[in-house]
Amino acid sequence: MIFQKSDSKNISEEEIVEDLPIEENESADDVETVVGPSVNVEGDFASEGNIIVKGTVSGSVHTSRFLSVETGAKIMANVRAGNAKISGEVKGNLKIKETIELTSTAKVLGDIEARVLSVEPGALLFGKVSMPGIEGAEVRPSRSRNSRRSEEVVENQ
Repeated sequence: MIFQKSDSKNISEEEIVEDLPIEENESADDVETVVGPSVNVEGDFASEGNIIVKGTVSGSVHTSRFLSVETGAKIMANVRAGNAKISGEVKGNLKIKETIELTSTAKVLGDIEARVLSVEPGALLFGKVSMPGIEGAEVRPSRSRNSRRSEEVVENQ
């Protein structure tokens, strides 16, 4: 792994790249920012490349590409990303342009907006989910039958 001490003093760039986790649809050149497990970032965090979080981030997180929150990682911030895979904990709203995947170890306390949502059994989500871009779907606030009946009763008395 990149953050572990190696017995060998000469590590080639190819060896480092091989150890980085890579999603199926991205190449090693796409991985740009890794927040290590012992790193705490406070403040706004923005990148135009991919972000892998293994530590803690407080503030806002923004990338137009891929965000990965590893198991044990924590983000206490609002998040905007192109795509995301959450295995750690996020306390804040997530606005994802395309696809978000919540693995079985994910804990999300906030609202999610994404076109595609994938949730594995065991994932925890406390918040609202909205999926924009669905034609013909119009969300209107609805009142329950009980609230209408109570209004009718008040009017008739």
